[in-house]
Amino acid sequence: MSNLVRAALVQQRWTGDKDSMIAGAVDAIGTAASQGAQVVCLQELFYGPYFCQVQDADYYSYTEGIPDGPTTKLLQEVAERHGIVIVAPMYEEEQAGVYYNTAAVIDADGKYLGKYRKNHIPQVKGFWEKFYFRPGNTGYPVFDTAVGRIGVYICYDRHFPEGWRALGLAGAKIVFNPSATSRGLSQYLWRLEQPAAAVANEYYVGAINRVGVEPLGDNDFYGQTYFVDPRGELVGDAASDTEDEVVVRDLDMDKLSEVRNLWQFYRDRRPDSYDPLVAP
Repeated sequence: MSNLVRAALVQQRWTGDKDSMIAGAVDAIGTAASQGAQVVCLQELFYGPYFCQVQDADYYSYTEGIPDGPTTKLLQEVAERHGIVIVAPMYEEEQAGVYYNTAAVIDADGKYLGKYRKNHIPQVKGFWEKFYFRPGNTGYPVFDTAVGRIGVYICYDRHFPEGWRALGLAGAKIVFNPSATSRGLSQYLWRLEQPAAAVANEYYVGAINRVGVEPLGDNDFYGQTYFVDPRGELVGDAASDTEDEVVVRDLDMDKLSEVRNLWQFYRDRRPDSYDPLVAP
């Protein structure tokens, strides 16, 4: 018998206010659970607009504590109600003036397992993230959940192979990559980088993107959320490039051992020769 994990990804269009975004996400999680999903990941900064298109201190008001903030507490209740693991990317306030782009990980019994803080922070036109976030300081944690070991790598992180490998070395079987990425800038990479990472590190990747053009700028978020397997092949079709969607797919975890037995990338690594990679 195959060892299947039914996993889900949620892509949403900005509705105009935080409360309706949270309500929509809770509904989407319920939809995923009703289809048998055991784990679900939301999009980057899921309850707000992608405010990094501008530099405006008013958007600091979107911060919350994690895990003590109201949204984490709500999602713990939702996770327990549906028996589903939730990965929830939010805008975290650690203390006054210290903010991170963070994903909370909640187990299927509602227990808060920990957080990942985005490590690589861009500062380019339309993506002014250094105005809002400190670089992450959590390293690359892997979380033991009801569906096995999972990791998180947020948006711009995906351009840096080192974190992908760190998650694999720590035993991740599924890595979620919630994003806010737009046409013109990075679309040519969307079907390239995450499949390449899945192949190089021999795990599943769930790539999530939002949809629509938001009032803060002309970034056109193109959706196309998908799962990719360790052979670099999409699991089913990618989501719409314009509409909200809940993507639910069966991930055959036996495929991980098949690929790892065929391609011994972890055995054949040469960490003794990699010192120059981490030199300043």
